Amino acid sequence: MSSETRSPNAELGLLDATMIGMGAMIGAGIFVLTGLAAEIAGPAAILVFTLNGVVTAFTGLSYAELAASIPKSGGGYAFVREIFDDLSSFLMGWMLWFAYMIAGALYALGFAPNFLELLHVYGLVPAPGQVGAIVIPAVGVSVPPSFLLAFVAVLALVALNAVSTAASGSAETIFTIIKVGILLVFVVFGLASPMFSSAEFQPLFKDGAGATAILPAMGLTFIAFEGYDLITTVTEEVKNPRENIPKAIFISLIATVIVYLAVVTVAVGTLGANGLADAGEAGIATAATSFMPTGLPIIQNGGALIVFGAVFSTLTALNAVVIASSRVAFSMGREGQLLPSFGQLHHRYGTPFFAILASAVVMLGSVALPTQSAGNMSSLFFLLSFVIVNVAVIRLRRERPNMNRPYEMPFYPAPPIIGIGLNLLLTGVLVEYLIRTDPLALGLSVAWILLGGVAYIVLNRTNVAQKPSLSSTETNLKPDTED
Repeated sequence: MSSETRSPNAELGLLDATMIGMGAMIGAGIFVLTGLAAEIAGPAAILVFTLNGVVTAFTGLSYAELAASIPKSGGGYAFVREIFDDLSSFLMGWMLWFAYMIAGALYALGFAPNFLELLHVYGLVPAPGQVGAIVIPAVGVSVPPSFLLAFVAVLALVALNAVSTAASGSAETIFTIIKVGILLVFVVFGLASPMFSSAEFQPLFKDGAGATAILPAMGLTFIAFEGYDLITTVTEEVKNPRENIPKAIFISLIATVIVYLAVVTVAVGTLGANGLADAGEAGIATAATSFMPTGLPIIQNGGALIVFGAVFSTLTALNAVVIASSRVAFSMGREGQLLPSFGQLHHRYGTPFFAILASAVVMLGSVALPTQSAGNMSSLFFLLSFVIVNVAVIRLRRERPNMNRPYEMPFYPAPPIIGIGLNLLLTGVLVEYLIRTDPLALGLSVAWILLGGVAYIVLNRTNVAQKPSLSSTETNLKPDTED
């Protein structure tokens, strides 16, 4: 027998759990979204990231309280499963599983061009747009190099996660420390630069736009703060989870906001809001090139350093969602809401082996999606799940007021109510945007929900069909036991 039903081993410490959250949040977003935010809001891009951190904190408080009260793997699904009925919890898990898998495809698609650019910096390949298709010898099929690199990145991290939870957690910690270190080097050089000493942050808002420009810029950059929720998907694999999970959520959120604000402040202060806006998605790299010295050991210049950081950022984010997606599927299988094999651990590796492989199949298939559609679908399902988690914490307080809560959020019920309102607002804005600009993402999102409804009905009928036979077996065994 290759797998068995048992609880995962607690092999991750507070640092590992924190790095999972930071690894997902400090992804490629900070590298590519800063210039775009400056284009919309001007120097107020600094305020945009600050406010998004505040908005995210409301739902973070709900996650922390629920994780301390319900120390089960599966994240938002585990909380909803404890509080709501079968259909509601199934749909929550189904949405989260999909959101993490699609996010994995998004990060893999972000890794490929950054890796090609890194190779180009060292003269190993032409510019990313000039690299020709690669022929796969075994089948004789030509594929774009970016697609092949994204595919290989997913396969490599899936293999790592399949054989060792400790190894995947250690890899996440190492990769995240490296990329945060790179961003800190950027900040230190920027603050010491003569360009920053003459920084001008006035007028704060872009000419003609005013304070209203903050809202669309917040919507654009909100995805950069998704990731702390991944920590709760591995709750049972964290030592002392009732204490360490809330700590990891808060530490990762605070540290990420500090890193973001430092990076954005330096970028605006050195390149200027207009220069940053002109650079667009390459804003941080352009800023680094403008003030960092050339001829650095190994890394040739500031722009190369940032590309190097972007490679690690996409890898850590990808590894984090490989972990998260498989744990949601594992939790659903263990609860009987997916096939039983999803809820089993490998007898040798102690990992949710089948859940990891099943998640990898969808993730690999999603690599063929347009990058923008993958990002939009992931954001939509995350926003919906955040609304449900905030509702869950309110319902749990009402139904189980005397429940053991090692951590209780302050100023209850204001945080979850505000979280519900803000996430619903952003959901409405996103749906309206998808209707106008990305019907593919909206259509695939609806299709996944409908597929989930079919899966729920089929699994329910299968379970109902099995129960009579089990009851009959138990009845037949009962007289023998009494004899």
